[in-house]
Amino acid sequence: MLKKTMLSLSLLAALTACNDDNNDDSTSAPIKPEYSEPKIIIVGHRGASALRPEHTLAAYQKAIDDGADFIEPDLVSTQDGVLVARHENEIGGTSNVSALAQFADRQKTKVIDGTPHTGWFTEDFTLAELNQVKARERIPKQRPENTQYNDQFAIPTLEQIIELADAHYKKTGKIIGLYIETKHPTYFQKQNLAMEDTLLKTLAKYKYTRDIAPIYLQSFEVSNLKYLKDQLTLHKTLKHAKIIQLYDDKETQPADFVEQNNKTKYADMATAQGLKMVAEYADGVGPWKPYIFNETFTAPSDFVKNAHAVGLKVHPYTFRPENHFLAKDFKCSQKEIDAAQRCESGAAKEFEMYFKAGVDGVFTDDPGLGRKSLNAYLKENPSIK
Repeated sequence: MLKKTMLSLSLLAALTACNDDNNDDSTSAPIKPEYSEPKIIIVGHRGASALRPEHTLAAYQKAIDDGADFIEPDLVSTQDGVLVARHENEIGGTSNVSALAQFADRQKTKVIDGTPHTGWFTEDFTLAELNQVKARERIPKQRPENTQYNDQFAIPTLEQIIELADAHYKKTGKIIGLYIETKHPTYFQKQNLAMEDTLLKTLAKYKYTRDIAPIYLQSFEVSNLKYLKDQLTLHKTLKHAKIIQLYDDKETQPADFVEQNNKTKYADMATAQGLKMVAEYADGVGPWKPYIFNETFTAPSDFVKNAHAVGLKVHPYTFRPENHFLAKDFKCSQKEIDAAQRCESGAAKEFEMYFKAGVDGVFTDDPGLGRKSLNAYLKENPSIK
């Protein structure tokens, strides 16, 4: 559990020094007025991960090109404390590390948030070593087309992702937000690799993330979000940073609550009273899609209404275009052989269903399709803009 204390003197000094850094040339672009967030945002979930291997610069660039308002890096730590983008700290399934002889002895079994995993873990590699590893498609069965990009792209650092978005801004004047998740924060704290202070320092280092772009900081845990909220309030270093509480399956618990023997479940946090408590430290919530509708998916639940009543934005996850991931009524084909087939018509219907339910944004693996669906919805509902 994070100690809710003031930042260390070294971190405070670093945040203060960032106002005089060498990254203040973002004004070389055709500058637009101060950022104003759209009524409904499109978040490129791990980039455009339906079209490129997730958490690669290529996936983030594709998301930007296809119209995402935000790109979403999931962050884990290297052995030397560098923040890199991976869905999990176990990278055997998202990279070629298992095929690299020099790292054969790094395979281990570890317990992460109560579940054993065998593989290769980012915290056992320095950044220099991790730079020898290339990304691979995480779910090749559902996304066989993405395997053509295997072993082409490096595992990016947070700084490289910031620089990618900043470069786009300098070139086009368009502001792309960063929607950042810290993965397994309690676990990394126990490894003496807590990510929160490093994250704040890195964001404060760049004018783009410090003063220009909207930043959402999200987690499935609670304690680290409260810590981040405290630091943002105390130091006011990041101009547009907000906090998002993620929600997993209703009957599960945040990992830090399990550690603290706190019996609160996500279901408890999803009630009107639970959302009111979340609003004390968060600006929005990122629920799993089923929270938005009743059990039969025939009508919206009270979740969006109750969240909005306490001032919380609602950004559900994850919208994916393949038959495999779509609800039965939205699939283009029920055949298993067609599971990996894209079903744009069904995906569009799903987007529309959630837009009508009043969500403020969506996490999608295909930002281009999300943008197309949102544009169609806004055209039919111009008062929403």
